[in-house]
Amino acid sequence: MSNWKAGVLLFGPLALLLIGVFLVPVLLLAPTSFHEYAPGVGIVANSWTLENYARIVTDDYYREVVWRTLYLGLGVTVSCLLLGYPVAYLIVRGPARLRLPLTLLVIFPLMLNLVVRSFGWIALLSNRGLVNNFLIQTGLIGAPLKLMFNLTGLMIGMTHIYLPFMVLMLVAALQNVPRDVEAAAATLGSSRSHVFTSVTLPLTAPGIISGSILVFVLTISALVTPRMLGGPTYKVMATLIYDEYMQLLDWPSGSALSFSLTVIAIAIIWASSRITKRWAGMA
Repeated sequence: MSNWKAGVLLFGPLALLLIGVFLVPVLLLAPTSFHEYAPGVGIVANSWTLENYARIVTDDYYREVVWRTLYLGLGVTVSCLLLGYPVAYLIVRGPARLRLPLTLLVIFPLMLNLVVRSFGWIALLSNRGLVNNFLIQTGLIGAPLKLMFNLTGLMIGMTHIYLPFMVLMLVAALQNVPRDVEAAAATLGSSRSHVFTSVTLPLTAPGIISGSILVFVLTISALVTPRMLGGPTYKVMATLIYDEYMQLLDWPSGSALSFSLTVIAIAIIWASSRITKRWAGMA
């Protein structure tokens, strides 16, 4: 059997599964997104329009939601990277006695249901939650801080939820860094900080980019946590899509938003993969 036939047999079932589960549903959104929606009537099948896409760009409300979603994704990604890199570094390069506890600490949140973790942050961040009660009782503040139904609560909750993904990607990247390269730089007189910035950090760049892509895409497409911590008024694209489909029954607008979110995610993944390949070529 030739190599290409063996490859088809090996990857064919997976390719069919991906096409049927992911590609076909996304493509089905495209025709619906070009139809009009009439309140009380539903989808007007005989009419075609670009209004659903034009609204995303021209309407101030939709534009604000899109920028808020992208800003949230960027903020959560940066937060996860800044918090996750030291943790991953300690797991790989730290004392042996810390590796297992830190690894369990990173993995354990993934074993809890997403709703449970979100409810935990509600108990912590609400106006009468543990954080505000502690600050009030210690006299640090006189009135509760608004930590929910805004960007602050979403940033905190989603950073906690997606931090393990970033740490695991960075751990894999750090494990692939050759120790002899770092040792050679140290032998040539480089300080530990210079070895880190000139050797370790550049060599872990693919892991940084991969982890950032994963966290960013997961953040901008998240629904449960933004719905719970953001409330009904502080919307991002996923919650707006849910409302368009389930509450307003405006499937064309929801499809246009869904397709736009998918295109944004694919464009980010494509651009990041190009950057990673160029980085690898320069290295």
